[in-house]
Amino acid sequence: MDKKAKIYLGLFLFLVLAIIYYEYSKPKPINWFPSYIKKHKIPYGTYVLRNELSTLLNTDEIEDVKIPPYIFLEDSTKTGTYIFIDAAVNFDDAEFMRLLKFVARGNDVFMSTHGAIIDTLNLETESLLTSNLDEKVFFKMANKKLSSTEFSFDRGFRNQVFTKIDTLKSTVLGKTGYIDKNGERTEEGINFIKYSHGKGSLYFHTFPELFTNYYLLKDNNNKHTAAVLSYIDNEKPIYWDEYYKTGKTKIGSPMHYLLNNLSLKWAYYTVLIGILFFVLFEGKRKQRYIPIVTPLKNQTLAFTRTIANMYYEKSKHKDIAEHKINYLLDFIRMKLRIPTNKIDKTFYKYVASRSGNSIENIEKLFKYCDEIHLKNTVTKEELLILNTLIEDFKNSIN
Repeated sequence: MDKKAKIYLGLFLFLVLAIIYYEYSKPKPINWFPSYIKKHKIPYGTYVLRNELSTLLNTDEIEDVKIPPYIFLEDSTKTGTYIFIDAAVNFDDAEFMRLLKFVARGNDVFMSTHGAIIDTLNLETESLLTSNLDEKVFFKMANKKLSSTEFSFDRGFRNQVFTKIDTLKSTVLGKTGYIDKNGERTEEGINFIKYSHGKGSLYFHTFPELFTNYYLLKDNNNKHTAAVLSYIDNEKPIYWDEYYKTGKTKIGSPMHYLLNNLSLKWAYYTVLIGILFFVLFEGKRKQRYIPIVTPLKNQTLAFTRTIANMYYEKSKHKDIAEHKINYLLDFIRMKLRIPTNKIDKTFYKYVASRSGNSIENIEKLFKYCDEIHLKNTVTKEELLILNTLIEDFKNSIN
């Protein structure tokens, strides 16, 4: 590697390290996602509430439920209070009917959400709107014995109120509204009710942000949360829903998990950069071009054919015939292991027995070879006859 390449490599590494340091050192933006997950410490998680719930309700009988209520309540012997806290809780008809049966047996359901399917209970909700930007939202409990203090919330949210309730079965527990800059109420509505069903009750609350980390840790809002939760019967087991959560953990693939964890993500990028350097430098040094070496061809046959053609074209039939006779004798020595220094009847006998030919055919072949030896010139026809006799002899052995 030359000096210029080393400089460029050093600058590149410095740039990568600078980016990594900047990403780690810069302040992390606040995550305002409304997850309502008990393990989340973000503003709209419920880490604080879930960890302090046993203290607030003065009970240790709290169970986290991570399966649908329809499955969890298959056991009709379960008793207690089922708590649902999320931005939206959407039960299907069969599941909601199972919840109602659970309540009718003398149990309770506490639900704090902006939206839920409650039309079957003759309840309706809508957003409480105001056109004055200077107005401030307030929340208060209907029961003055709990708390006469009015609480507020300084972030935008969907303020839902009940517009229709069954007055024979419903009890108003809390209200919300807006106050203008002069301290006068401009809008007001019901946001917390108790609905009696069979031997139990359903508590509907439309401000789930009340139970988030942000709300609980700000000012004295925890008193408001405690007042709302005071309606829960702590003498019964508590079931905390972890199934209907907007921020429920969903890992679609290993890469999704990897890239959503900051440390693992940068470790992954570092590995990719390392592989890139290996390919550019180490791989380039070792993976040289390997030329293809073609093996030498056996030119013996081609050479022999070339020489034979030269003899044949110049009509040197005598020379060709002599060569063929010599090759025949060499063939007998190598193939049949018979000496050829003396050609007589004994020789004919040995060749015939080892080659599978008759003595007459062998004698005919070698007598014709003798005739060729005695001739000064050999015609083309005589050469062809000799070639035929020799080839037939060889073929009979093969």
